[in-house]
Amino acid sequence: MKPNSLIQITALFLLAACGGADPEPAGPLADLLLVNGDVVTVDDSLPEAEAVAITGDRILAVGTSDELARYRSEQTEVVDLNGQMVIPGFIEGHGHYTSFGGSLMILDFRYAKSWGEIVAMVADAVKDTEPGEWIIGRGWHQDKWESRESVLVEGLPVHDSLSAATPDHPVMLIHTSGHGVFVNQRAMVLVELDETTEPPEGGEIVVDANGRPTGMMREAAQDVFRIAYSGHQGRRPAGIAEDELRRMVTLAGEESLRHGITSFQDLGTTFAEVDLLKTMADEGNLPVRLYMAFEEDAADMAGRLDDYRMVGHGNNFLTVRTIGEKVLDGALGTHGGWLLEPYTDMPRSSGLNVVPVEEIEASARLAIEHDYQMAIQGIGDRAYRELLDIYAAEFARRPDKKDLRWRIEHAQVIHPDDIERTVELAVIPAVQGIFACSDGPWVEDRLGPERTQERGYIFNTLADAGLVPTNGTDPPVDEISPIGSFHCSVTRKLADGSLFQPQEAYSRERALYSYTMGNAIAAFEEDIKGSITPGKLADITVLSRNLLEASDDELLDTEIVMTIIGGEIRYRDGEIVRD
Repeated sequence: MKPNSLIQITALFLLAACGGADPEPAGPLADLLLVNGDVVTVDDSLPEAEAVAITGDRILAVGTSDELARYRSEQTEVVDLNGQMVIPGFIEGHGHYTSFGGSLMILDFRYAKSWGEIVAMVADAVKDTEPGEWIIGRGWHQDKWESRESVLVEGLPVHDSLSAATPDHPVMLIHTSGHGVFVNQRAMVLVELDETTEPPEGGEIVVDANGRPTGMMREAAQDVFRIAYSGHQGRRPAGIAEDELRRMVTLAGEESLRHGITSFQDLGTTFAEVDLLKTMADEGNLPVRLYMAFEEDAADMAGRLDDYRMVGHGNNFLTVRTIGEKVLDGALGTHGGWLLEPYTDMPRSSGLNVVPVEEIEASARLAIEHDYQMAIQGIGDRAYRELLDIYAAEFARRPDKKDLRWRIEHAQVIHPDDIERTVELAVIPAVQGIFACSDGPWVEDRLGPERTQERGYIFNTLADAGLVPTNGTDPPVDEISPIGSFHCSVTRKLADGSLFQPQEAYSRERALYSYTMGNAIAAFEEDIKGSITPGKLADITVLSRNLLEASDDELLDTEIVMTIIGGEIRYRDGEIVRD
């Protein structure tokens, strides 16, 4: 039975919290009762508790186990947590939902220790792949390899060994950042790319000393290969593409549930994807709550945004109200982040402006006219400043528009002069704590020590300035692990034991806030998510230990015990709970 209103639930909570109250509540009883827990609510009105009562998809009451016993009936499912930690459901603050699901269906190079190992994995995949079919993989990062090739161009291999192993298959190996691909000779022939091909605006074809393409395509130069692959996939029989997309949605959702994630903020969807997600929301088949942002050309969005804008569709499982992640610049890992000064380890370049500024400006005009949030990637300090300029111009043009909460995604390098501007404009830097540790070993190579110290991954400085602290892992770029990102956020500890920018570590409380209420605020959802508060959605994560009290070493051993969405247990003790 669902409560009639937030007022009713809040009143019931107050009764439960007062001694001497009537033992029988006047309103609904609990469908699910969590007792004997270590509840951290992220709600200042009652920061800690023992028990949570849930009715329907909402939190009914919070208090001690004894107080909430009055909400129990014969039909109530009671879960004794034996002291385990209860928190608001983790919110993934930045990711690519269907891409993440798709990454679970292709070769995974995240743990490859060399280029030779990657080539061997691709060669093995050839055995089970028909000639002419594409072989796709993702997750490699040259700075993580333990051994290097004898022939390197700008720190990257050449395609010869890969091409020799795959003469009959086009191959596309996606960098972990998604901002570059490595391809073989067959793929280059397929798109007619050779020594005479000029790189597109916003992209680079890496070539050797003789002008021969090495196989590495940075930023916009990868687009022709992605289009060729998409075209190949589109020629499959009718229905296969939809079935595959549904599988991606399911796989991404189940993996999210395993990691305690109840909501996922996607920063790059299409109209076609939203059409299917809306259908799945109507069917009740979305595994987690989704907050989607369009990554479409401004010309294509004009005239369609009003029809697609939706908030809380399908019982709060689907919201579409954002334009992003149109990438103004590339990634630091591929030397694509747009910097104010050149790269220390590649002085010929200051990075790339991937999507033209004019396109971002056109999108911003559409966003402010149609009440959409902007959430654009700005990794380098030049890109970040350009976005502040674009946002400021639109805010000045439409001073009647309030509480816009426009975001800059990643915000990894920020000039000190731009911090106060960010505060004045009430822009949200949507950062990912885990990047400080996954990128930390090589950031100083890119930026040099002084620039790194002043501008690199200054997440705590941003929060101290009064900006909303956020968090995430950008799956499939990094592992979808709130525990891993929490650990990095509070320790800044690298794999070798060294600390990267330790002065920028979050406190434990701030890190938890960033993954719950902070991310909820960044999506206009603080009224229904982000804390364990009566009347809010019953989205809850149960952990094996207290993240606020465990030692640094113990944090990474923390397990997700239970993931609850809308009062329904979706993951429990290592297993997805299916209907």
